[in-house]
Amino acid sequence: MKTNAARVLDELGIAYEIRTYDLKEEEFSAEAVAKAIDLPPEVVFKTLVVKGDKGVCMGVIPANKHLNPKALAQVSGNKKVEMVSLKEVLPLTGYIRGGVTAIAVKKPYPVFVDASAAALEKIAVSAGKPGAQLYLNTQEYLKTVKATLADIATA
Repeated sequence: MKTNAARVLDELGIAYEIRTYDLKEEEFSAEAVAKAIDLPPEVVFKTLVVKGDKGVCMGVIPANKHLNPKALAQVSGNKKVEMVSLKEVLPLTGYIRGGVTAIAVKKPYPVFVDASAAALEKIAVSAGKPGAQLYLNTQEYLKTVKATLADIATA
């Protein structure tokens, strides 16, 4: 299965593994995805799309954590941030719920990845469609999405 995100990684010569899973929509949590692809939740990262007074940005955090909106607002230069509505996700990113990734996004937004990723050799992120995760070198991912590492997640 090739997604736009996988094609971008191919073009850049970045190695990755696609891990597929089959979950019902009510089981779409990142923690359920981690279990389905047999990886610890702290290695599987979810990409959240938020909006603030400076515009849209993305927060990428471990499956077993929650976004700290105040921390993301501060690091992104916004007064505050809030999640975009579900109906805004596709027009803003080109991806549907469960498939949002910062790789090959429709428009390049600032990407902030939780600092916990720095300690991991590899992370898993959405492949750009529900049912598939890209498992790749963390540093390659951070370079590809031009991410800023920051403490943006809470337990």
